[in-house]
Amino acid sequence: MNIQLTPSRTISNYGNPYIIAEIGANHNGDMELAKKMIDSAAACGCDAVKFQSWTPKSLISKEEYNKNQSYDDSPKKHFGSLEEMVKTYYLRPEQHKELNEYCKTKKIDFCSSPFSNKEIDLLVSLNVPFLKIASMDINNIPLLKYAADTQKPIVLSTGMATLGEIETAIQTIKDMGNEQIVLLHCISIYPPKDKDVHLRNIQMLQQSFQAPIGFSDHSFGYAIPLASVALGACIIEKHFTLDKDLPGWDHEISANPQEMKVICEGSKKIQAAMGNFNRTVSQAEEEKKLKFRRSIVAANTLKKGSKITESDLKYKRPGTGIPPNEYISIIGRTLAVDVQEDSIIERKNFT
Repeated sequence: MNIQLTPSRTISNYGNPYIIAEIGANHNGDMELAKKMIDSAAACGCDAVKFQSWTPKSLISKEEYNKNQSYDDSPKKHFGSLEEMVKTYYLRPEQHKELNEYCKTKKIDFCSSPFSNKEIDLLVSLNVPFLKIASMDINNIPLLKYAADTQKPIVLSTGMATLGEIETAIQTIKDMGNEQIVLLHCISIYPPKDKDVHLRNIQMLQQSFQAPIGFSDHSFGYAIPLASVALGACIIEKHFTLDKDLPGWDHEISANPQEMKVICEGSKKIQAAMGNFNRTVSQAEEEKKLKFRRSIVAANTLKKGSKITESDLKYKRPGTGIPPNEYISIIGRTLAVDVQEDSIIERKNFT
């Protein structure tokens, strides 16, 4: 199944993966840092940068703020309370617009995850190519309905979700007349243990929902997202940073520019190398046969009029003569000419 994810890009399982550099809040509220990250993502070969669209009031309740006066839900050092960080890190509407315009100059797609109807409206007004719904909202039916009703393609992460919840979310979107759905296999642990990633779920989701399936990755490094390409992932979403030691929520588990470049370049190589299920021999390999395979040669000097026996034959390069698998066809035949030792025996040598 194909989905027109952007005006210029169609995606499908086992197709060329669409690479999203998930900046999220890794800009740390600094617009200059955000722009440098966009520059770097574009230089790495990413197709899109993704931000997160929330405000201090649209995502977190007062009760949760009160519980986190000293926020330590990460091995990284943070400043102040959760509320103070949210107020520092969130993108204002005018900053969305500025970054969207900046992305256009760098020829990289701008997208974001909205967390309220108002933020969906903001992103639609910016004409983002698709809406990315975070794993936490897979059971947020009102938000899914509102997003689906825009008729924008919906990219939906599936972290923490059961198959039943995924099915309900898909049906909710389809009930709004929107069939443009991409699922992302995701494990909502930062980072997950390798044994908990379950990459085979990509193929399970392909079979279960007949939809394009991508991978939202929270692992360290690039090995696991590259492996997802071999399983047909149509999107790779990977957290991105310029410096893993920066303060903030996600820098430590993010790919740096060197790792992201490996993901961008490696995913294209892997996808191209996947080929198809049909056994084919390329023209280049056909030409190699002439050099690498063997032909039947004379084990010793053979005289005109003699009959060929198996002991008269050896098998050596190049492969331009009678192939070894056809040796039976010349046993017992009479030579019409002399054949020197170690010479290729040809069919024209016989009467």
